[in-house]
Amino acid sequence: MLSVLAPPSPSRRLPVLGRRSAFPLHASVLVALLAASSAPTPLYALYQAEWHLSALTVTVVFSAYALTLLGALLTAGTLSDHLGRRPVLIGALLAEAAAMAVFATAQGVAALIAARILQGLATGVATSAAGAALLDFEDPGRPGRATLANSITPVAGMAAGVLASTALVQYAPAPTRTVYLLLLLLFTAQAAAVLLTTETAHPHSGAWRSLRPGIAVAPASRPAMRLLAPGVVAAWALGGFYSSLGPSLARLVAPHTSRATGGLVFFTLTAAAGLAVLAARPLSARTVSSVGAAVLVPGALLTLTGLVRSVRQPTTG
Repeated sequence: MLSVLAPPSPSRRLPVLGRRSAFPLHASVLVALLAASSAPTPLYALYQAEWHLSALTVTVVFSAYALTLLGALLTAGTLSDHLGRRPVLIGALLAEAAAMAVFATAQGVAALIAARILQGLATGVATSAAGAALLDFEDPGRPGRATLANSITPVAGMAAGVLASTALVQYAPAPTRTVYLLLLLLFTAQAAAVLLTTETAHPHSGAWRSLRPGIAVAPASRPAMRLLAPGVVAAWALGGFYSSLGPSLARLVAPHTSRATGGLVFFTLTAAAGLAVLAARPLSARTVSSVGAAVLVPGALLTLTGLVRSVRQPTTG
């Protein structure tokens, strides 16, 4: 591993991708990472049917990813500043590929949880490094591209992942393996491509100390943080609900629809989120946060209305 990450000798120097190619490469890494995070969503119904899993078990599988992702973001967010963007990102992408291999060979819920834990750790480390690299490779003549990419790639990736996985569930053989094998190849190829980029960080000591969790909010930002935090938590909690239990919810409301319906529910959510990010760019932060928080309420009420109607329909019909 050390020989792979060591700088090449002058006589065997690797070709280097320029800024123009490195920027979309790192943006594609973020898209792929979040696509892999949502890829299991359409498959949960298959796992439930094959292994007789309860909704609580599916929630535990999803929570394993979310908790480890949060832990990785809190501890390894600045690791690439100390070790370099390339080695951290390559290692995380290879770990992500290993998680896909565990998914593809899973024979029970324990393997799913293990894969989600490994995926959460790898995603947290990789997204931090790739997001920082986007800022490093941003074209000075086109400022703001890195901020936009860091905003749009999470929801775009989740939408792409769940849509591709839904299509494979519907039409591909071995749906619980095919999507993961394709992602494994993608992450391996991206790791190889990152090896060809220029190192933009200046590695220095303190890597172990940087793993100490810490959250700091500037005093001037604390009132806004206290005001907005509940809405942000609610938005991501709703997204997590649809990601983990969306297929079960769709099957409860419409039991005779195709297996793809559950994945399309989450795709609708993430695709709408991506369009909202683009549409809200000209608006002020106050307007966007206020309107977004307000719209969450009718969205949740519509979900409850669908559940109530599905429960009453057998008795009234």
